[in-house]
Amino acid sequence: MAQPIRPDLRYSVDHEWLSAEQPPRVGITAVASDALGEIVFVDLPEVGAEVEAGEPCGELESTKSVSDLVSPVTGTVVEVNEAVVDEPGTINADPYGAGWLFTVQVASEGELLSPEDYAAKFDAEIVAG
Repeated sequence: MAQPIRPDLRYSVDHEWLSAEQPPRVGITAVASDALGEIVFVDLPEVGAEVEAGEPCGELESTKSVSDLVSPVTGTVVEVNEAVVDEPGTINADPYGAGWLFTVQVASEGELLSPEDYAAKFDAEIVAG
């Protein structure tokens, strides 16, 4: 079954999404959330940390495995979603809403895919909001 993605986001090949708001939010896709299984621990970059597009900036630990969180952009972390640190399962329950991970002041973007390109590459389905 195809996992849902949103039409208003852009995506990395590492399964992170980037919102259009300023500063943009970063999260992981339902494709990644489904592949990871139940997320039990989240290690996010600290506010003020510099992240680099295509480079690991944290970790997501699930009952199945540990996976690097790879930044889709280069910039400075502005805000971290402490709610997902306290309750990692929020990422599984609502990866595009309450399960966002951090916001970043973008200096430059990495290679990002349109919703259509991501959906085609990873067997996802574009769904509204």
